[in-house]
Amino acid sequence: MPQLKPIKRYNARSLLTSPYLVALVCSIVCICLFYQGLDSELAYQRSLIIDGQWWRLISGNLLHTNAWHLVMNLAGLWVIIALHEQHYKAAGLSLLFIILCLLQGIGLLAFYPALIGYVGLSGMLHGLFAYGAVYDIRQGFKSGYLLLLGVIIKVAYEQSFGASAEMTALINARVATEAHLVGLISGIICALIIWLSQLSLKRYQAKCNKRVSKV
Repeated sequence: MPQLKPIKRYNARSLLTSPYLVALVCSIVCICLFYQGLDSELAYQRSLIIDGQWWRLISGNLLHTNAWHLVMNLAGLWVIIALHEQHYKAAGLSLLFIILCLLQGIGLLAFYPALIGYVGLSGMLHGLFAYGAVYDIRQGFKSGYLLLLGVIIKVAYEQSFGASAEMTALINARVATEAHLVGLISGIICALIIWLSQLSLKRYQAKCNKRVSKV
């Protein structure tokens, strides 16, 4: 009789290191903030950030304009993590999440002075998607090139023609396509920095090993 594939067992440690834990925590936080109505305290507001309320650079990503906006962004988060779960552990993904949110806020503040306010995860999600696509390429998956090209074309189209009227009506606000561009660039930069750092470390270790072997 053919042997059955063993069922994958999850223990407490594997659950705590799972990237899905990050998705779950983020979902709970976003839902709670949505129903608490803390936009006035946490939303990205350019003038208030300049006045010193720097936390809005990050917290603004966790707020949403309406229920459709919330559902779409959280669905996108779960899909992206499922697509690239092999690249992440909970701790690393949490750090990447925070860095992308921060770069998102800083990028909007630095390069888009006309953007007075912003809320939503979509910019960060574009960064996370691009980051995962670069890592697919790094691991030899040809699909990574398609994913990266696809998100670049999407963002480029938005910069030229804007978001669809249907999407604007659905979330009851203007789609901040600027955030998508900032997120895309941030994700690619983060992936390349880590990639180049790891390559440099490997080269340094190889040189050290050669020196040891000569001795």
